[in-house]
Amino acid sequence: MLKKAFIPFKGYYSSPFSRWQGTLQYENSIVLGATTAKRWLESKGWDPTLYEYVVFGNTIGQHHQFYSNSWAAAMMGAPHVSAVTISQACTTSTTCIWTAAMGVENGLYSVVAALMTDRCSNGPHTVWPNPLGPGGEVISENWLMDNFNADPNVGLRMIETAENVAKEGGFTKEQADELSLHRYNQYLMALENDREFQKRYMFPVEIRMSKKKTVTVEEDEGIMPSTAEGLAKLKPVIPNGVLSFGAQTHPADGNCMLTVCTEEKARELSADPSVPVQVISYGFSRAKAGYMAAAPVPAANMALERAGLKITDIKAIKTHNPFIANDLYMGKELGVDPKGTDATSFNDYGSSLVYGHPQGPTAGRNIMEGIEEVAAKGGGYLLWAGCAAGDTGGALIIKVG
Repeated sequence: MLKKAFIPFKGYYSSPFSRWQGTLQYENSIVLGATTAKRWLESKGWDPTLYEYVVFGNTIGQHHQFYSNSWAAAMMGAPHVSAVTISQACTTSTTCIWTAAMGVENGLYSVVAALMTDRCSNGPHTVWPNPLGPGGEVISENWLMDNFNADPNVGLRMIETAENVAKEGGFTKEQADELSLHRYNQYLMALENDREFQKRYMFPVEIRMSKKKTVTVEEDEGIMPSTAEGLAKLKPVIPNGVLSFGAQTHPADGNCMLTVCTEEKARELSADPSVPVQVISYGFSRAKAGYMAAAPVPAANMALERAGLKITDIKAIKTHNPFIANDLYMGKELGVDPKGTDATSFNDYGSSLVYGHPQGPTAGRNIMEGIEEVAAKGGGYLLWAGCAAGDTGGALIIKVG
């Protein structure tokens, strides 16, 4: 349990998420993330040199990946600082924030940027030497799709691991469709009153198309409308399964950044010093092989135990849910309504199931949405939990107010 690590209220942003092969498909995500962070800092009147370290998170290699962390720090306006890259699939943001928080807790630095960015679109194709292959034939890998479709540890597609959890939980397609529709309707809440909720944390990205043309992306791209009738008509992706394409997320592109610092610095930088945001505890897990969607539960339990809290103490739950089986299972195992209640909301204003999954920045956006939710409710504890490739999971507890 940490006591000294804070996030300034509004000391964060997320770009909109763009469905893969959309507007952001050709942008180097390292460059786009760093330059968007620089523009955001300029909009707040913050000098980038206030940062003493950068924790950089990405999972899908880009041109100049070797220099990704230090290059990103320089492009965002902090060429004086050192940096590190963290890659942990879908829990990358969570581990970046926790790494930054531990550094603050231990006095290693007082202000650090956790910058996460990824581009699922047009992922790299790697070629590995294979001198013993016939005719010296190489080993090739599509960085994104080959890994989505086969965990080398168990040989299963990610959706197959989710179906294993759905079967173990005894869930039906009707339950999956019902909760998927509820998640979509929750996302629509974020669009009410001219996107009032999203504008609390979302910052547009700019794409230079030519010397004379710049495109600004202000909203999520590629959201698929859902209806009960439409979901009912979709067949399960795997025969005899329960998860259709409407009950899973889609690859996306985007970036985000959070500032992690001391309590004193957080008060100085906060948009409202009366709303302290404190990083409390972290949890991690590895589910049994081939059951990735179950991993958030033991991670959440670890984070709760380390914080000395019970699930009933939590004001808002946010999850990375690449498959709706994640939330069905988590609700059942933790004894909470996956649709949420007045006492504990569950993915209000949407989740990655609906607005997409750019890998590195996904959890970061989830978390800042959760901070805004809890602040609007007058304060309390936020629990974020999510799964990641390799049947692993992560969780983070943040106290707001």
